Amino acid sequence: MTTPVIELEKVKKTFALPGGETVAVLDIDAFALADREQCALTGQSGSGKSTLLHVISGIMRPDTGRVVVNGHDLTRLGEAATDRLRADTLGLVFQQFNLLPGFTALENVLVAMSFGSGKPDRWRAADLLASVGLSHRLHHKPAELSIGQQQRVAVARALANRPRVILADEPTASIDTAHQDQVIELLKNTCAEQDVALLIVTHSPAVAARFPRRLQLEDFNRAAVHHG
Repeated sequence: MTTPVIELEKVKKTFALPGGETVAVLDIDAFALADREQCALTGQSGSGKSTLLHVISGIMRPDTGRVVVNGHDLTRLGEAATDRLRADTLGLVFQQFNLLPGFTALENVLVAMSFGSGKPDRWRAADLLASVGLSHRLHHKPAELSIGQQQRVAVARALANRPRVILADEPTASIDTAHQDQVIELLKNTCAEQDVALLIVTHSPAVAARFPRRLQLEDFNRAAVHHG
């Protein structure tokens, strides 16, 4: 059995409400994602899907528990080490793409490379953009690209540092159904080709149905059950 690339143990996360009371968002005994595994997570709105991705990526710290990414427990790392591990190990595809508006598609991928341990590689950046069908759009800025094209730049950027895992938060939410399948196939195929695990969070049963492993957050997040 290979070591899981992501492992959560006894993870809890609560948020304080304006009135002073707290609400539990995550209460997870155990969750693991195997090396190169592709998994879709579904759940009701408010079931903690985005919070879970933020905790896995070290953007947010859990109140208690262990979050182990590629053998490193994020809860024991300082901020700089967490940032470096995230840049080298995780590729993030968020709903709001977070592309830099003043930079071209190529520059957006190169900027992502500059956060990792390797050197920015123009050839690889161009190659990744070509692999997502954007070789004719390397020098366009986000405002000059369609939503679907911006999404594809975000996928290329997520793969920039040869991560172990791609975390995708509702990657098809802003895309029409015709392009939805393309983005999912693109993520799945590119991750398979590059030996990268894929964890995708989605509202869409149709998207989830295309993954070999499907989990509902309510099945292993006790906090989500109480909200329902």
